Amino acid sequence: MNFYFAPMEGLTGYIYRNAHNAFFNNIDKYFSPFIVANQSNSFKTKELNDILPENNQGLVLIPQLLTNNAKDFIHTSKKIKQLGYNEINLNLGCPSGTVVSKNRGSGFLSKTKELDAFLEEIFSQAATKISVKTRIGKDQPEEFYNLIEIFNKYPIEELIIHPRIQKDFYKNKPNLNIFKDALTLSKNPVCYNGDIFTVKDYKKFSTNFCSVKTIMIGRGLLANPGLISAIENNTNLEKELLKNFHDKIYEDYKRVLFGDRNVLFKMKELWFYMIRMFCNNAKYAKKIRKSERLHDYNAVVLSLFREQDILGN
Repeated sequence: MNFYFAPMEGLTGYIYRNAHNAFFNNIDKYFSPFIVANQSNSFKTKELNDILPENNQGLVLIPQLLTNNAKDFIHTSKKIKQLGYNEINLNLGCPSGTVVSKNRGSGFLSKTKELDAFLEEIFSQAATKISVKTRIGKDQPEEFYNLIEIFNKYPIEELIIHPRIQKDFYKNKPNLNIFKDALTLSKNPVCYNGDIFTVKDYKKFSTNFCSVKTIMIGRGLLANPGLISAIENNTNLEKELLKNFHDKIYEDYKRVLFGDRNVLFKMKELWFYMIRMFCNNAKYAKKIRKSERLHDYNAVVLSLFREQDILGN
């Protein structure tokens, strides 16, 4: 099985990726949080830092673009190619209201004529291989059957399918009936994405979909960064390893961000997921959320690791 780490805005940037790769080293491809394509001749500093090759050594990174404008995609993809990348991922999955209101991300899925024309233009002038991360529709799951006819027109490097509609966000269950049809209908390679949080989830999915050889995981890996090790080796995440992983991220954020507030904002985002790995975590989660100084944060994190055990897989 090939494992991909899903992009999550504000969470899985290069600092997180480098730490994860250093301590776990079992992800075949990391995908960058989306860059909004445009006609600028330069990237924003934050975007550039995130995809600079020197900030992503020793791992495979696929930059992701968000846009519904073909010329913007083509222009930005050429800049990315100059950095040495040979694959770009198109975001057709983001369910955020601010993204969808501009007919981007999963909002673009409802504009099938425009999407078809967009794909025709970007593939006719492709500077790199292009993969696509998509939901199965905006409003109804059945929209996927029209979408797959469009996708099949183009040499998509990989079709990464999160089988929810935009309106689901991350609620309800992935529509595995639609995904099953996708495996039959797609002329392009298919990767599955959605709700793999535990070894049990993985085993159930892989048993039911034994032909699928690539899985993308996001929230499950943020909660348990050792999930792939558990899947492949049946090993529980060790508390010391998680602590070292946390400390690497924490120290690197302190190195590049200014002020307690900015560092704490990043760490609190991560703990929203990671806290679930600990027994009796409620009071520690509350204290982390309320921390306003690094000193307070340090104290509660040390207490958490000292006093509580990690749950099994």
